[in-house]
Amino acid sequence: MADTIEQLLDVAHQLADAARGAILPYFRDMGLEADNKMADGFDPVTVADRAGEQAMRDLLARLRPDDGVVGEELGTTQGSSGLQWVLDPIDGTRGFISGTPTWGVLIAVGGDEGPLAGIIDQPYIGERFWGGAGHAYVDGPRGKQQIRTRGDRPLSEAILFTTFPEVGTKAEGAAFDAVSGQAKLTRFGMDCYAYALLAAGQIDLVIEAGLSNYDIQAPMAVIEAAGGIVTDWQGGPAHDGGRIVAAASRQQHQEALAILSQA
Repeated sequence: MADTIEQLLDVAHQLADAARGAILPYFRDMGLEADNKMADGFDPVTVADRAGEQAMRDLLARLRPDDGVVGEELGTTQGSSGLQWVLDPIDGTRGFISGTPTWGVLIAVGGDEGPLAGIIDQPYIGERFWGGAGHAYVDGPRGKQQIRTRGDRPLSEAILFTTFPEVGTKAEGAAFDAVSGQAKLTRFGMDCYAYALLAAGQIDLVIEAGLSNYDIQAPMAVIEAAGGIVTDWQGGPAHDGGRIVAAASRQQHQEALAILSQA
């Protein structure tokens, strides 16, 4: 018998709880040190990243031993079930080491065609967004609520988010700037929390480039369950990462794509 979305989300919530317990003791710890994963640039990783992913993997080994696992820090474990868990223990490590509560734990589960369900969890403020099968929710300081993305609105009225002002290459940055120039408001530096805000109906667009599968699959699952759209800059599948545009609805998506697809 195939697993239901509810069963998979139950496991995902357990993973998020385990990651919270492993990661939170390190947040805003003055003694926390970060290693740099890049020879040219700065891509930090901390003991908190590794502890969070290991806690989730240990739990999956007990609860879902036949499933595959892809994680940012600890690589890929092949499975036999046809299902795969895609984990990013701290999306936004730069924010984490800076003390900002915009980082999050990303958990997705699905197959080769992309995620079936996912969670965006912000442990410090105790806010968790999740979704699958056309239903999305948030549970946090205001309790549990169902969430939906905004409806259609023109780009001129849209709120746009991204993480890095440069947005990838010069050509990609120019394309982003062209969209930003037509948007009502542009904000930077929110990491995965921007996608959560989109799912919750607060903003209209998130545009990024150079993402990996573990960066986008959980946000994609939550946003699509909340009624939004997530594609690459050509309007194609986004679950493998790359250039990503997430939109609250059709109009925002089409107007942004008309510009981005030229990059």
